[in-house]
Parts: sequence; C-alpha cells; structure tokens
Amino acid sequence: MSDELVFYTNPQSRGRTVRWMLEEIGQPYRTEILGYGTSMKGPAYLAINPMGKVPAITHGGTVVTEVSAICAYLADAFPAAGLAPASGSRERGPYYRWLFFAAGPLESAMFAKLLGLAVPADRERAVGFGTMAHVLDALEGAVANRDHLAGDRFTAADLYVAAFLGFGMMFGGIEARPAFEAFVGRHMGRPAARRAREIDDLAAAAASEAATPAS
Repeated sequence: MSDELVFYTNPQSRGRTVRWMLEEIGQPYRTEILGYGTSMKGPAYLAINPMGKVPAITHGGTVVTEVSAICAYLADAFPAAGLAPASGSRERGPYYRWLFFAAGPLESAMFAKLLGLAVPADRERAVGFGTMAHVLDALEGAVANRDHLAGDRFTAADLYVAAFLGFGMMFGGIEARPAFEAFVGRHMGRPAARRAREIDDLAAAAASEAATPAS
C-alpha cells in the first residue's frame, strides 16, 4: 500500500493550520482543493470524511480528520521533524494538555461568544469551558513570557495554539491580550508558517478568480 500523504482542504478553512503543520514536517504531500457545497459534499470525499468538512488527510490507509488530531498524528508519524516531545517524557503532558485545551474549551468558548450564546451562571459547571474569562486567563498563564508550551522547543502544541489565537483575535472571538499577541507573533513568523500562508493565499486568489464571471 502506498504511503502517499494527501491533504484535503479549502484555502479559506481551518486547513490553513494543517498546511502550516505539513510545511513544518517537510515531507512531500499532495493537495486536493475542495469546494464548499460541491466536491466537499460529493460521494468521493464523503467516503473519507462523512461530515463533509475539511481538512482531512490520508496517509496510506489511514484517514485523520479534525485539526488537532491531524497535527498530533503528523508529529508522531514524522518524528524527525521534532514537533512532539518524546513519548513518556515529562513534556508530553503539557504538550497534550494545551493542544487539546485549544481544541476543546478555547474553541467552544470562542464560538459561543461569536454566536452570542450566553451560558447562565448556574450552568457554567455543565459546559466544558466554564466561562470565557476562565479559559483566557488559564491560557494567558501558559503563554505569558514563554516561547514554548512544552519544554524548550517548538512543537505542534505551539503551532496549533498560535494558529487558533491568531484566527480568534483576527475575527474578534478572542480578546487580543498582549501575551497572546506576543505568542502568535513569535511563531507565525516561522519560515514554514510563511510558506503555508503564501500557498493558501495563492490558492484562494486562484479560486476567487475562477469564480468571477468574465465581463
């Protein structure tokens, strides 16, 4: 069976974070650009992800969806890139903790805010994030005056958290605290992050041009 790595995405999606991760691991991959409401909902892609959402990857016979899971998978599948602490190391705990904190409580709190969904004070214990303030305070304590979330080198946890904070602050879902801006700035300037943005920006521009009716 082929070990080909295939990336299913749309340049205007969460796939931008996975693109950055793929550029960090430095392995060859093939990109399949899918359209919202068209190929993303077609039978070929639904056989890969029945949710009809991007991103997803296939690696040989393995299918992985969900951005945080894809990042964790790629970090382990390509250990030479050094994007995950060694299995069993002390750094593995905070690595998992903050990677999935961003994918869980932070994302839930942010979209509750963007959608105007208020959690009654007497129901805060029933939701995983509690309150937005608690989520942001916890994360600020993790990133303030630190370059990395797990140990002393860049990992997939730094990548995912920086990408999510950057997205959230851009669209007003996350308060632009100085500690968050500094953390995002440290990591979004990495060569792989810049390459990923350039690739997706070009793909988005090409898609927009193709969709524009000729005059």
